[in-house]
Amino acid sequence: MLLLITWLTRLVSLVLILGIVTAGGAYYFAARSLPDYDETHAVAGISAPVEIVRSTEDVPHIFGQNDRDVFFALGLAHAQDRLWQMVVMRRTVQGRLSEVFGPRTLPSDELMRRLDLYGAAADSVAVQDAPTQAALKAYAEGVNAWIGLVNEGARGRGAPEFWLFPQPVAYWTPADSLAILKLMALQLETQIGTEVLRAQLSLLNPDWPRDLMPDVPGTAVMSAPAYGALFPDAPGLRAYAHADPAPFPARGMAAASNAFAAAPARAAAGASLLANDPHLPLSAPAIWYLARLELASGGVIGGTIPGVPAVITGRNAALGWGVTAAYADDLDLYVEELDPENPQRYRTPDGWAEFRTRRSIIEIKDEKPVTLTLRWTDNGPVLPGNRFGLGAVTPPGHVVSLAWTALSHADTSMSAVVGLMGARSVAEGMEAGRDFVAPAQNLTLADAEEVGMVLVGALPDRDPSHETLGRMPAPGWKPANRWAGVQPYESNPRVVAPVSGIVGNTNNKTTDAPFPNHVSFDWGDSQRVQRWLRLMDQREVHSRESFIAAQLDAVSPAARGLLPLVGADLWFTGEAAPEGTPERRRQRALELMARWDGEMNEHMPEPLIFAAWMRALQSRLIRDELGPLAEEFPKLEPLFVERVFRNVGGAGHWCDVRQSAPRESCAQIARMALDDALLELSARYGDNVESWRWGDAHEARQDHPVLGAVRGLGWIVNIRQSTSGGDFTLMRGATDGTGPAPYANVHAAGYRGVYDFADPDSSVFIIATGQSGHPLSRHYDDLSELWRRGEYVPMSLDPGLARAAAAGITRLVPRAPGRGQN
Repeated sequence: MLLLITWLTRLVSLVLILGIVTAGGAYYFAARSLPDYDETHAVAGISAPVEIVRSTEDVPHIFGQNDRDVFFALGLAHAQDRLWQMVVMRRTVQGRLSEVFGPRTLPSDELMRRLDLYGAAADSVAVQDAPTQAALKAYAEGVNAWIGLVNEGARGRGAPEFWLFPQPVAYWTPADSLAILKLMALQLETQIGTEVLRAQLSLLNPDWPRDLMPDVPGTAVMSAPAYGALFPDAPGLRAYAHADPAPFPARGMAAASNAFAAAPARAAAGASLLANDPHLPLSAPAIWYLARLELASGGVIGGTIPGVPAVITGRNAALGWGVTAAYADDLDLYVEELDPENPQRYRTPDGWAEFRTRRSIIEIKDEKPVTLTLRWTDNGPVLPGNRFGLGAVTPPGHVVSLAWTALSHADTSMSAVVGLMGARSVAEGMEAGRDFVAPAQNLTLADAEEVGMVLVGALPDRDPSHETLGRMPAPGWKPANRWAGVQPYESNPRVVAPVSGIVGNTNNKTTDAPFPNHVSFDWGDSQRVQRWLRLMDQREVHSRESFIAAQLDAVSPAARGLLPLVGADLWFTGEAAPEGTPERRRQRALELMARWDGEMNEHMPEPLIFAAWMRALQSRLIRDELGPLAEEFPKLEPLFVERVFRNVGGAGHWCDVRQSAPRESCAQIARMALDDALLELSARYGDNVESWRWGDAHEARQDHPVLGAVRGLGWIVNIRQSTSGGDFTLMRGATDGTGPAPYANVHAAGYRGVYDFADPDSSVFIIATGQSGHPLSRHYDDLSELWRRGEYVPMSLDPGLARAAAAGITRLVPRAPGRGQN
């Protein structure tokens, strides 16, 4: 017995020692890739010494003798902190994820190969203006200089992820940077899902799109025909199969941002103000990276995207700019008829034509490669029928092709972004936006004296007689449905020096122009703009502090508007029920909701009750009619619920359960939905309604996109935080409404900035995580708690402030000919 205990003790000790050794070895190799910010490197590609001064928050302030050297250093700094992120984004656009991650990423690779966004990016390099081409080349050389230093100096392969996925890292090229912009366009695009869903609803009932996907209130628009009238043989719901591959966002989960500016007459300090907070899916690290560049035209500072040599949102000494998704309808789906005699041909206005084809081989880790046959029509690439639910709306003997401005092979968007950094006035900023193609953005601008906003990006030139108005897939062989190029930049919506002194956008409707100059029928916001207008009108003059307060405002207009409608017949009705009964729980919840002001505060139960109630209510309203298609509406659609409870156009019929004999009223459905919600919440958070917290459910999930799901690593690499806000608040914390955590915050402002031109160096900014993508770095998440609390860090162009208590200074010196890097 003693011998057995002795050997068991030795065995356990051995296992513990091996575990410690393994963990220590893993830490050692992972830590090798942590950059030392106080090193000096001799590198080829610069003409004079360059300094990268890291502020306390690890924001690089880059000082060089010329622009080329500064862009070189930005590339090196991005690679130091975010090399893995950059490589994964590049592989995404190239359709080469499966080489690293195996078959699970094959759907994404297949889609990217069919779109050929990387090919479009490569061709677009030649059309950039000379300064941009120089910036792209210098930036790529800076990235490659760091890759070289990693390879030569045993620096842990550049990031700990490369130990787990040891694929060689190819050198960076200018095309890679343009491809990242293409990827951003793709991640902002939801028109495919919107067109297909509207067509599916139309096949079920031509009137249903009017209720479930209503036009944003405003000037009336022309209606589209029933999809069944165009394609009577479309399969409809019986063929429904939705399998959207990443990286296209799910419907309702595209970018949703705020940008607003006040002219000097509306600013307390007598000079313009500007605020911007772009909303994108949360991740660790964030997509944004703070940086300051000292260019020949002056300093520029703000949010960059690793892989792109430019400040996307930020300011220089004279001009600030912010971006919001324009939700422009810059994409159309076309149903293409195949030749019955030869399915390798499709119908055109001039008869049958051959598809343009190309074969593409996708290498897959640990599996045989897959060979695709890529096809293009005159309208664009052919999409597979098993994506986006296309099979449900494609008649037999047809395929669907895609026309999209981001597919341009002469995309000068990068030149526009680089040019914007040198603009010194609102007028110059608007002119710089002329070259922007995709993604379409609302560009909000402010100099010391003036504010303005313009939509930048190419808008399709459609025929007024387009059969579906671009709202649903259309016959691709009919000339009236095809694009005639793009509209002139001068026709894009814009405003300069408005009488009100305030400009802004929350992804709301920006024009009342009729089709085809309408920009879009589907906008990203109908709720936040109400709250923004109220906050802007509450004060005659604004300050940096009032703009910050607006960015962090957590009041939900949807809650304020819907609760009086939905609960109109439920408030304070019936006698008090005994404690512990479902009836008493419902009464207590209603008492709380009746006194609530709509603030989605993380410490309160009311936001959680509201979110769960509306989710259950919408499900009860639509599930009996839509069946499995109801899964495409996992999030609250406020305009739909309002139409139902106001019985707009007879929409109250949605309250009646079709399968039951009695006719249910909307009040009955609202009560049953509330009971559903309270039952769900009680099972998860206990029976004490007052102890529930919105923040427990609305946890910001900034997860590592690869390692975050690995058992044992998630708690190291994922950043989880209780947060306020919601889907319809200015401080947006969007939920996806699905899965085991339907109220988690998965989409929010990864960057916030407020620029005050009365005292530019008092401007502030923040990102949601930290600057570093290395989980062992103290800068991996050091900004996340500030972001959660609604705090900011200084956004100054003062070199002295950057150097004070700097985290380190990296010095780059020209490498002597014939000498290696060090």
